[in-house]
Amino acid sequence: MIPELNTDYWHQRWLKGETGWDIGGVSTPLKEYFDQLSDKKIKILIPGCGNAYEAEYLHKKGFENVYIIDLSNAPLKNLKKRVPNFPSEHLLTGDFFTLSNLSFDLIIEQTFFCAINPELRKNYAKQSHKLLNPNGKLVGLLFNDTLNTNHPPFGGNKEEYKKYFLPYFHFKVFATSFNSIKPRQNRELFILFEKKE
Repeated sequence: MIPELNTDYWHQRWLKGETGWDIGGVSTPLKEYFDQLSDKKIKILIPGCGNAYEAEYLHKKGFENVYIIDLSNAPLKNLKKRVPNFPSEHLLTGDFFTLSNLSFDLIIEQTFFCAINPELRKNYAKQSHKLLNPNGKLVGLLFNDTLNTNHPPFGGNKEEYKKYFLPYFHFKVFATSFNSIKPRQNRELFILFEKKE
């Protein structure tokens, strides 16, 4: 049985140091994608951000509108310690699925999709679509591996993911990531999906 993956569950994981998803820095595929972005004014959301190394990297590169959201405030505090000048109003403690008062040009996926209850995956696609501006993009990494069935991270594959995202997005890139970190080599899909109107 899958535990209730609520604020308390994730907060306890942080307090106990049970953060196996944390790779200690921005992942290579995302870093290389970020390095191609030239518009520093785009509005970016990183849901289920964890220690938010991606947000730190973008902020240090001069991106001004990077927002992060997590159920637990522990990782948000960690980011603020590392990057004291990260805008406090861009640190959102809360639920991605109920976020409604903001819109974004880019949503970054990094180990959040695999951490939610698989029953919410269709809602994830729908909510991402809702939060994105016209021509907005959902970019990141999805596991292409079976992983676990009773606790996160939950696995999946390209065929399964297609049914969630196809109603809402044009698939610009949906392929095995060629530059994943070693432990995740050949186990990740890189996605670049563009919002359908």
